[in-house]
Amino acid sequence: MNRDAHPGAGQPRLEYVTCLSPAGLHRMAYWEWGDPANDRVLVCAHGLTRTGRDFDVLARRMSDRYRVVCPDVVGRGRSDWLSNPAYYTVPQYVADMMPLLARVQAETLHWFGTSMGGLIGMALAGLQASPIDKLVLNDVGPRLDPLALSRIGQYLGKAPAFASFDEARAYVSTVSASFGEHTDEQWDALTRYAVRQSDGPDGPWVMHYDPAIAEAFAAVDPASMIAAEAALWHVYANIECPILIVRGERSDLLSDDTAQQMLVRNPHARRVDIPGVGHAPTFMTEAQLEIAERFLMERG
Repeated sequence: MNRDAHPGAGQPRLEYVTCLSPAGLHRMAYWEWGDPANDRVLVCAHGLTRTGRDFDVLARRMSDRYRVVCPDVVGRGRSDWLSNPAYYTVPQYVADMMPLLARVQAETLHWFGTSMGGLIGMALAGLQASPIDKLVLNDVGPRLDPLALSRIGQYLGKAPAFASFDEARAYVSTVSASFGEHTDEQWDALTRYAVRQSDGPDGPWVMHYDPAIAEAFAAVDPASMIAAEAALWHVYANIECPILIVRGERSDLLSDDTAQQMLVRNPHARRVDIPGVGHAPTFMTEAQLEIAERFLMERG
């Protein structure tokens, strides 16, 4: 029996939706919490190398009020890998969300996006007649610091195989040190779905994403970065729903200046900084959970 397809109490349901890229069809997995008939939906979208299970703590917290939907963006977790890695780009990820949103049929749709997941949400929320009613941008904005992107590129797709889960956890806690201080139990949780055991139960542990994601990431040149930033600022300015900008106080991806510009360029935005954290807050602590809950549940 598939444990994830038939979850116990406090566990999500694993579902799939079929998506289309220029290279053909692929399946995107998503994890669903709460009442499947609830038309009040919170979509939680993860960062570049992560999975939808990053949001387990937040999803459990909110699943009595929302149906919480946490996709594994294509190339990550339980989702398919693309046959052509050139399509590991935000426009493809945005396109993949359309059949998912059609599937969940939300009457009220809120979006919580961490890093890459925030870019996806920003692009969707900036569309005319967007279905998104509230948007949390977790440590991401229209301008991404080039030095931070260089740092990410140093490890993206280059992780070794690990002889044990403990070795994998040590690696994850090292490359993700900017997440801030976490307990051993929390690092276990942050590692459990970010890695997978290959070649059977006695095989090595590897990262749970397609290493070819690094090819599309490395193909971005300065000219395309400038064009993408201009487009994102335009999209961001068009967002008409309430926006919460969350910035890790020590973030190297979302600068203080960019966060301030975001307040100026969209009157629907507000900002909160998370002390002692870089890129990106994990929303596993009570203080961080309260920030998200307060904004999402606020009326008007």
